Amino acid sequence: MAHTDRRSQRDDYDELYNGFRWQVPDEFNIAEVCCARWAGDDGRIAVYYEDDQGYSGTLTYAELQRQANRLSNVLQARGARRGDRIAIILPQRVETAVAHIACHQIGAVAMPMSILFGPDALEYRLQNSEAVVAIVDQAAAAALQEIRAQCPALREVIAVDCALPGALDWAEEMQSALEHFMPVRTRHSDPAVLIYTSGTTGAPKGALIPHAAIIGNLTGFVASQNWFPQDGDVFWSPADWAWTGGLMDALLPTLYFGKPIVGYRGRFSADTAFALLEKYGVTNTFLFPTALKMMMKAFPAPRDRFKLKLRAIMSAGEAVGDAVFNWCETALGVTPNEMFGQTEMNYIVGNSARRWPAKPGSMGRPYPGHLVAVIDDEGNRAKPGEIGEVAIRRTDIHGHPDPIFFLGYWRNPEATQAKYTGDWCRTGDLASMDEDGYLWYQGRADDMFKAAGYRIGPSEIENCLVKHPSVANAAVVPKPDAERGALVKAYVVLVAGTARSPEDDARLVRELQEHVRGKLAPYEYPKEIEFIEELPMTTTGKVQRRILRLREQERAQAD
Repeated sequence: MAHTDRRSQRDDYDELYNGFRWQVPDEFNIAEVCCARWAGDDGRIAVYYEDDQGYSGTLTYAELQRQANRLSNVLQARGARRGDRIAIILPQRVETAVAHIACHQIGAVAMPMSILFGPDALEYRLQNSEAVVAIVDQAAAAALQEIRAQCPALREVIAVDCALPGALDWAEEMQSALEHFMPVRTRHSDPAVLIYTSGTTGAPKGALIPHAAIIGNLTGFVASQNWFPQDGDVFWSPADWAWTGGLMDALLPTLYFGKPIVGYRGRFSADTAFALLEKYGVTNTFLFPTALKMMMKAFPAPRDRFKLKLRAIMSAGEAVGDAVFNWCETALGVTPNEMFGQTEMNYIVGNSARRWPAKPGSMGRPYPGHLVAVIDDEGNRAKPGEIGEVAIRRTDIHGHPDPIFFLGYWRNPEATQAKYTGDWCRTGDLASMDEDGYLWYQGRADDMFKAAGYRIGPSEIENCLVKHPSVANAAVVPKPDAERGALVKAYVVLVAGTARSPEDDARLVRELQEHVRGKLAPYEYPKEIEFIEELPMTTTGKVQRRILRLREQERAQAD
């Protein structure tokens, strides 16, 4: 699709944004809106699930409610009460959805944690949160068992599909529990979820999120999914349900609208992704740019091989870049809607190809209900085109409270206070805003660096590198240099099957440097390129440039 075609697309943005008003009931609970209100329809499907061993099944909303009632009774019988933290250390499986609904029904705080966490990561979060119950399956059972004795607040462990000494058996407890439960009543401002940030600087912080936050998410979710829900919509995302991206951008909003979501327990691959999209007739998805790059490299023309029903793709976590953007449009027939948000205030900026035109490479515009700006260190708004920090105001354009906000960092008022400048909540991400209100991502504040006096943002260079047919992924960081302060260095993951020898590598380095030099500013091309088997990634699919920066600093100090 040509740029001129996009400019002629429908643009309802001003009307949608200016006319939007929040409606947040005083009494509100995630369990009621995401399950109970749909449970009377016996045939309504909540979850399609399968794993990498070929096991598959279907869960209706009625069955989800019955199981959640049983677990609510189990939790209460074991002493869990309103406000208690309950750790959910599970992958994408039915029991994960059941656990979340059950927690909210008793007024407890659901604390999802990744099955990829090692013992130290689990111990810190369990100790810091003083979680009283942990629900775990075989994926993280050993790690949890190793540190359980160091978590005195943890009274009970419930083991799913695995034998664990000193733990309750999920199946046995559920079988003997009553199927009727009377949910507690909660206010919209009551705490619902505790998610620990990935801790790129300092120890991870627990972001305490209220029930109302799901309402705050909805304008962005609906818009980025091209006006979800529609008849026949089916959602799938590989995003881990333990993280904001999987929980608040996929699982809960899909259940909020009473639609089915696909849960897959297994490792992500391009083959698996397309197989799931085809098998379940997936219409809506959230795919990280890293996942889209893998899919693009593996299947340049996917519709020649797979029958797809995709009508919306949301992407977030990193900049998509125009290489992936154009592939989505031409090869998948879907304009990707980029989105930006954080655990603390999620789904605040993005696109909606159905209602306003996207600018390739842009993060999009503030979603209705959110007053977002680019600000300087003093909290003043930057001029169009100037780089500053993305921030969101506590109130919308009408002066009404925005329900998107977290309540604060768990038992860390200093960090909560530092997040704000007046009424502006800072994201730590840099961007510029153009005259049309579109934001252009410039990287994390600590990802930007200067080389020979020039300000370098890594994402543009990485996007350029990925356009080369031999490059699967790339990360750009500063390499300390006595003369220039820093050199631009690229870590590059090559496409599988790329010829490798000292001569091949030297030729490819020159080729990639010329590739970037010919497309970007001369000072942006990587003076050094290092080939690497895989980039360090967070469990949410973001490249950890910080690790690569530290590697370069350590090497420089050793020289």
